[in-house]
Amino acid sequence: MENSQVTLSEEEIAMLKDESDLDSSVEVIKHDLAAEDVSIGFNDAALDMINERFSRQLRAGLVDVLRTTPRIQIEKVMTMKYQRCLQDLKAPLSVNTIKIDPLRGYSLVIIDPSVIFSSLDNFFGGFGKGIGDLPSGRLFTPTESSIIKILLNLIFASLKDAWSPVLRLEFTEVAAEINPQFAQIADENDQVIVSKFNLNLGPNVDGAITIIQPFISLKPIRDLLRSRIQTSEENDDKAVKWLDDLQAACKDAPMEVQVKLADIPTSLAKLKSFREGDVIMFNKPDLAWGQIEGFTLFDMEIGTIGNNVAAKIEKFRPLKKEEG
Repeated sequence: MENSQVTLSEEEIAMLKDESDLDSSVEVIKHDLAAEDVSIGFNDAALDMINERFSRQLRAGLVDVLRTTPRIQIEKVMTMKYQRCLQDLKAPLSVNTIKIDPLRGYSLVIIDPSVIFSSLDNFFGGFGKGIGDLPSGRLFTPTESSIIKILLNLIFASLKDAWSPVLRLEFTEVAAEINPQFAQIADENDQVIVSKFNLNLGPNVDGAITIIQPFISLKPIRDLLRSRIQTSEENDDKAVKWLDDLQAACKDAPMEVQVKLADIPTSLAKLKSFREGDVIMFNKPDLAWGQIEGFTLFDMEIGTIGNNVAAKIEKFRPLKKEEG
């Protein structure tokens, strides 16, 4: 088999060398194929809405199970490197590695000890008393682990409900640690998405629940998060009622209809020469125009009813705002 070699002609080489032939209006965009796409690729307000729904469901769950009504403050969703995320986490913590199907990879649910001990106190009839600093190597007792399990079940149920308008998810606990450094769900320089919920569970008892998801787990569903989040059937009914009420209220809004017979071109000199009593001649059109707020909506026939001048709507016109 003969080897074929394709070479450029002298004319083609000259065109490549001649930079003056390039269109200066063309913008050159640099693409680094080795660089990772770390942009979220969707409006993070979608995650904020999911987190808002999660906080409502979690608050309701804590009321039912622990007989406590915490105040939950949602922090803005943040994207950062995993190494940077771990710097602010100090043991001991309830660090739970979870699998979220059908998303890729593993995620973390981290619960502060103050949340655990306050929930424990509430569960046994107390007033939500917290706990001070713990030794870094202190392990959780079986009773405390049971409370953690209850909290995780509440978190999983709340997350499942919060994500249901976007995607049906299933949550599975994979492992538990007290030191976040041992929970390697991503490389140090990988991007993760951090959702943090600050809980106030009682007098001087504050703690946080933090959910950490690798960026690669949400990357395949960016299109779903870009789209408008659907509501449940209950919320759909409320939205329909709200829309009906809004339309009913708008129908009572007063509007002024203007009837326009003609446009009369003139000059500034003629306009300044007009005096009271002058007659301006123009050709009366077959139909007048009905306008509202500068929009011509109707073709109207002008007539009289008794001593009144009337305008009869003959046909509707496409919505178009008059210039000038």
